[in-house]
Amino acid sequence: MAEAGGGTEINQRNQLADSLARLFTNISAMVKADLEGTNNQLLLLEKMNERVTREYSGFGDVVSGLRVFVEQLNEKNHGFDDYISQIDAIDRQVADFEAVVSMLDKYVSLLEKKVESSYRNLPC
Repeated sequence: MAEAGGGTEINQRNQLADSLARLFTNISAMVKADLEGTNNQLLLLEKMNERVTREYSGFGDVVSGLRVFVEQLNEKNHGFDDYISQIDAIDRQVADFEAVVSMLDKYVSLLEKKVESSYRNLPC
């Protein structure tokens, strides 16, 4: 009978060892799958970075060209500053001239009224 009890104990130990082996195997498989998933994500990220690099590599040249173009436009714009100041001066002179013309118009109108008045007062 002692042998039967010993056989059961060995059998239980074997089952426990098998269970632990399966547990470790399953945990190992789970960790391996998790690591493979992470590795796949990193590979995908690397491919995405390579594609973005290829796609946007030409933009550096475009931006550099745009910077040069903007600098040229700035230089041309500064060249117009003299003309703008001359136009402003002409605009002020025109405004002064309009004021003088308006004053002369009023003076001529007064003269016309005086001349008309003088003609009416002349004896016929």
